[in-house]
Amino acid sequence: MEKDILIIGGGPSGLSTALHLVKLAPHLTDRILILEKEKYPRLKLCAGGLVLDAENILQALGLDASEVPHVDSETIHFDFAAKGLKIRVPKRHAIRVIRRDEFDHWLAKKTEERGVEIRQGVTVKKITPSEQGVLVETDQGNFNAAIVVGADGSNGMTRRSIFPKDPVYTARVLEVISPAYSPAHGNQEREHTAYFDFFPVPENIAGYVWDFPTQVHGIPMRCWGVYDTNLLADQKRPALKDPLAKEMKRLGFDLNAHEIKGHPIRWYSPQNKAAIPRVLLVGDAVGADVIFGEGISIALGYGNIAAREIVESLRRGEFSFRGYKRRLVRSGLGQTLFARWLVAQIIYTLKWRWFQFLLWRILQPVVIFVAWTFILNWSKKDLQH
Repeated sequence: MEKDILIIGGGPSGLSTALHLVKLAPHLTDRILILEKEKYPRLKLCAGGLVLDAENILQALGLDASEVPHVDSETIHFDFAAKGLKIRVPKRHAIRVIRRDEFDHWLAKKTEERGVEIRQGVTVKKITPSEQGVLVETDQGNFNAAIVVGADGSNGMTRRSIFPKDPVYTARVLEVISPAYSPAHGNQEREHTAYFDFFPVPENIAGYVWDFPTQVHGIPMRCWGVYDTNLLADQKRPALKDPLAKEMKRLGFDLNAHEIKGHPIRWYSPQNKAAIPRVLLVGDAVGADVIFGEGISIALGYGNIAAREIVESLRRGEFSFRGYKRRLVRSGLGQTLFARWLVAQIIYTLKWRWFQFLLWRILQPVVIFVAWTFILNWSKKDLQH
């Protein structure tokens, strides 16, 4: 089958790429095909936090994330050992929490409503680029495309096909869903608050433990997890589940009473490659935010940048994608990814307890300034173009 633009992966980055292509160049709509290996709604391990940048991008596409089942957190805490920085956003929620199976299914339906074809249950076996195009072999036949967008995640076939020897920078994550706080826990003030606690850093787990509200089929629940960038992987570390178990126990929960699920996250480094002729990568295939492992807003942002590069390449009739990495680096997305990579090298490698105490409890004005200037609100720049 022939298609001009073949998008491999039907998650936020692939769907965002298609939606932005339709917005920028509506005549391309019937020339786009998305291949998704699973069938919606499909399980996806992800804490599910929608930050303001994600909602900004969706709104610019004419989409309203409030249509997706969600829980809003009014306040976010960034703590060290249960005390630290508190952030609220004037006149709105600080973070909106969704379930990825529901969010991705909703976004896929919106994409189909705008005329883009999505084929579900298709597994890609091999990708072979050439000067004339790209051959994509699947379990349901072969596809020929002028352009392929690899949106198939951290360890997807697209990246493995075009960069088989590329270095991998991968974080590790454990996630648990528990019932919501009850009166017996005595923690009702935490009910609508998201918590990120960096107490594991001095133990060489370069990340944090999280705890925030969520819902499953409309029932209030709690999402817990631990994130480790692996920046201190050469040091002696406890088992990854240990700090999560410690935090849950402190708050009246038993980790062993709940199902633990784990997954890797490829994080962004300036060295990460993003394209070869006729093939470009988006989302986790390039890299997510390294500080928090935050991926949804980042994935949506990649779609915007990739769509602009594709439209320009089609206009020129030239598909080297040599300018894609430069376009990405100069964008608001690229600048925040670099800033987060740089900040992570500081806050996680300066692991001493006194430094973490100073950072999250004493230097709050500095942290807020850096966050609002270099880490957040990056979508405004990209949406102005």
